[in-house]
Amino acid sequence: MDNFHKKSLVIASTLCILLAACSAPPKKEPPVPEVQVLEAVTRSIPVYTEYIGETYGQSDIEVITRVDGPITGIHFQEGQAVTAGQLLYTVDDPIVINARQSALAQLTAQEVMLVKTKADYDRVLPLAQMKALSMRDLDAAKATYEAQQAAVAAAQAGLSNADVQASYTRILAPISGVIGLSRVQVGDFVSKGSQPLNVISATGDIRIRFSISETDYLKYREQAATRDKNTPIELEVALSDGTVLPQKAKFDFADRALDGGTGSLLVQALVENSGGLLRPGQFVRVKTVSEQLNDVVIVPQQAVRQLQTLYQVMILDENNVLTARTVIPGQRVGSNWVIKEGLKAGEKVAMVGNAMIQPGKPIIPVPMQWSYDSTLTR
Repeated sequence: MDNFHKKSLVIASTLCILLAACSAPPKKEPPVPEVQVLEAVTRSIPVYTEYIGETYGQSDIEVITRVDGPITGIHFQEGQAVTAGQLLYTVDDPIVINARQSALAQLTAQEVMLVKTKADYDRVLPLAQMKALSMRDLDAAKATYEAQQAAVAAAQAGLSNADVQASYTRILAPISGVIGLSRVQVGDFVSKGSQPLNVISATGDIRIRFSISETDYLKYREQAATRDKNTPIELEVALSDGTVLPQKAKFDFADRALDGGTGSLLVQALVENSGGLLRPGQFVRVKTVSEQLNDVVIVPQQAVRQLQTLYQVMILDENNVLTARTVIPGQRVGSNWVIKEGLKAGEKVAMVGNAMIQPGKPIIPVPMQWSYDSTLTR
């Protein structure tokens, strides 16, 4: 091939490449993304602090035995309500029973002797008045009769004491309430000073005990200085499944001292248990207002982006362009975040989330449906 043909092929190839490059379609610009936006607002909101508490009966009374012997009967259904004075257990204590029989026999003997000494005194009295017997005989008969009266009184007291001791073989409910699981069964030997047989919890009101930190204690003490002394401190109570009780608990007392090991203070509240829903030993969440924030700026939590120690929100300007702005957040309240600095009410923030949207790029704003009031306690 001569040089002419070689040059012709090179020129033709170059023209083909140039024509192919000129015919390539132009690159498409990426579509403008749609982003949800909403306005920051101001609210005066209470800040709640939540604690975990345990429930106790209004009074938890142990059922104990005062005699020694085997259990011969259990006369209640475990876990059910009992009334004060209801028979719970019977105990066989032959020593106590025999002691009562002995006291009864002693009383009978003393009463017989009282009849005799009375008859002797009645016979001596008229004879002494007629001077048939000396006054010494009368005084002796009278003294014997009065001493026997005292002996009968002592025997009656002994029988009464024996009756009390014998009554302890029938163990009765000391209060009305819900009785727990029996710790003894029929045939078990029980004795004075042994472990309680059972526990009865009065459930008219339920005690809730929980611990607060020393910091919270100091804060509440400061607030108490401006609080109306006649207005009770109310607390919201929620069960483990999230159910919130319609009735509020009321502050009862705080322990005299902080726990040196944990630095916490034990607090007790009382809540009405008219429906019988609460039982001793349940764990509940107790929520109380710890602070009142007035006219603070809030936005949804998902509008705030955390970059290590920095917090940013994406601000939408009048040209629908996003600008990153550093803010100083405050407390989280429900599903929202208080913004202490860097944002004003009425400014529009974008809910960018994890989307890869660069600041300075235009977007299509989509108004977001968000209820600040309903999300403050969520």
